[in-house]
Amino acid sequence: MKTRAEKSVRFRADVEGMRAVAIGLVLLYHAGVPLIPGGFVGVDVFFVISGFLITGLLTTELRESGTISLGRFYARRAKRLLPAASLVLVTTVVVTFWAMPETVWRQTGGDVIASALYVVNWRLASRSVDYLAQDSAESPVQHYWSLAVEEQYYLLWPLLLLVVSLAARRRGKPISRSLWVGLAAVAVPSFVWCVYWTSREPAAAFFATTTRMWELALGGGVALAAAPFSRLPRLPAAILGWSGLIAIAASALVFSTTSSWPGYAALLPTLGAAAVIAAGPSAGSAGPIALLGTGPFTWIGGLSYSIYLWHWPLIVWATVLLDGLTAWQGLAVALAAVVPAWLTYRFVENPIRYSRRFAVRPTRALRLGAGLTTVGVTVGAVPVVVVAAQVAAPARPPKVEPLGAVALDAHPNRVPTRVKVVVPDPLAVSEDVPDAYDRECQVKIGDPKPVSCTYGDPDGALDMVVVGDSKMLQWISAFDMIGKKYGWRIRTFTKATCSFSDAVLSRNDRPYKSCMQWNAAVLETFREDPPDVMVTSQGSSIALIDPERPDLGTSSAAMVRGLRSRWTTMTELGTHVVVLLDNPVPIMPMAYWLRVYDCVADHRDDLPACSFDRDEGVRRSAAEELARAARGLPGVDVIDLTDYFCVADTCPPVIGNVLIYRSGSHITNTYIKSLATPLERVLVPIVERGPLRAPAAVGDGEEGSRRCAARAVTSC
Repeated sequence: MKTRAEKSVRFRADVEGMRAVAIGLVLLYHAGVPLIPGGFVGVDVFFVISGFLITGLLTTELRESGTISLGRFYARRAKRLLPAASLVLVTTVVVTFWAMPETVWRQTGGDVIASALYVVNWRLASRSVDYLAQDSAESPVQHYWSLAVEEQYYLLWPLLLLVVSLAARRRGKPISRSLWVGLAAVAVPSFVWCVYWTSREPAAAFFATTTRMWELALGGGVALAAAPFSRLPRLPAAILGWSGLIAIAASALVFSTTSSWPGYAALLPTLGAAAVIAAGPSAGSAGPIALLGTGPFTWIGGLSYSIYLWHWPLIVWATVLLDGLTAWQGLAVALAAVVPAWLTYRFVENPIRYSRRFAVRPTRALRLGAGLTTVGVTVGAVPVVVVAAQVAAPARPPKVEPLGAVALDAHPNRVPTRVKVVVPDPLAVSEDVPDAYDRECQVKIGDPKPVSCTYGDPDGALDMVVVGDSKMLQWISAFDMIGKKYGWRIRTFTKATCSFSDAVLSRNDRPYKSCMQWNAAVLETFREDPPDVMVTSQGSSIALIDPERPDLGTSSAAMVRGLRSRWTTMTELGTHVVVLLDNPVPIMPMAYWLRVYDCVADHRDDLPACSFDRDEGVRRSAAEELARAARGLPGVDVIDLTDYFCVADTCPPVIGNVLIYRSGSHITNTYIKSLATPLERVLVPIVERGPLRAPAAVGDGEEGSRRCAARAVTSC
């Protein structure tokens, strides 16, 4: 049973057809079709459509009855959205247990819980700026972020409309004008914040409700201005409508994942969508309805919600099962989503949506919504609890001492082909990090201010600094052990994805400004109080060719020049520079998202399946650039511990029953600790020798010969 307001809001075939355009763009983008690099703009179009329809419904009810029934509004949302959404969440958990690696169970379960509660967008925003979660697998429910944005917005919007209308009546002011004030109060701050935050952290801004509210409000503005738009002359209206549709198409073709999004760039597709909606009634058959109002468009538009829910999980699951998808395979999988979408629409959505039982008593729909939310939270908790129990369980027998890198000293060419016990367990590897992260020793991406933590012997006579990005910080546990043993004070100066260099790194196709500022501040600190020894490493191998012309791109030569310049400055200050070469970067099959521990979890009895080629791993790292930069520079030594990551021509995932890799190409803290002894054997003689003796002296004497034979010091 529909209310008077619902009946008075007539069906718009062009709007329904524009939903088909939006979902089509999203499907093509997620399928990996290269001709549509900006298909994600379909979500922005959805936001405008939703804002238009919901605002039209609410304001019509407000004008006709003088109020808004919040109970009926939320009941409509619950019976419209939750049945299909809950079905997909339950299916996701079932398929996760069946087809996905154990290492993603806990993350997926947490994502399902957040999706059921419509807060997953904030979970994803937080994960996007969490450096330790940079290699998180693509969640099969990641697309629920846009649903979360909408529902959070609609917790606020009806209440705001009620408040401004009540205030208008009390002051004897026209309600319409007050509604515009309320709309502006949402849209303007949201847009300003969107532009600002996108310029600083586009990954987080993409998912945030606060950066997307203006898009929904834009659709609401079209609803408030429906009367003036309906009086547009036919020809101008038709031109406006077709121009809007062209703007949407152009957005999908012009923008890509390298674009800072949403930001001001999102104005193009959202204003385009608003133009199509605004011009529709006046343009009539001369407008976009001539295309959008046809049967195929309106049919797909009607299914768009269910298609949206099903397509992304299917793509994620197919990627795992088929070890990656070509664009054609991705497109086939995306189109296959129409089948479960139609079944869901026919047998789940519509029966509940149009049920008289729920229409007569909105409280029943609200109870249904609460029940379905509980179901989603409960099923999402299952994989979380299962993984927690496995991690907390005692290690599987037999007991094996995790030797790590030390095992290679006794057996240089022996690596396991199977393991029953590996430390850390692949299910808990993301937690095997140095305490420097808990101490917040690493500066975050958007922060330019240096932070330093002290390790080793705080009162040590030798002042050593470790400087660079997270590939340097990962070594701090080993340096801490060595520093305490030899009485060295060790201070950290690291920043996420930021090299200590005169070169300028690129971030989002622009100069990484906070990295430049951090570099300048750290260098000034060293000028004021030069350290005795600086140890540096990094994962970045390229830098901008010309910071004034980011469009010229990046090169490794630019990075090498920047490093040589910076290290020369440090040696002129009297600091001995020690370069620790970057560790090899693993190459995993597509199904494992480049994560070694996913592969190990699935191949405990076949570890060679998770090994990779040494030369390729080194080539993908920054080791070659670091070595080239150090070549021939006086006062600069190089340490290469690649032999402790790779045996002969192969880099195994496990050495000495210790799992080597965690986040991306980062090393587990357990394995780093096992490298303290090999690192000590090389580092201590270099430090004791000092920077003034010729590099050739590194190989002098019996100890030097032994170290050169081990190929640990490249200046040999």
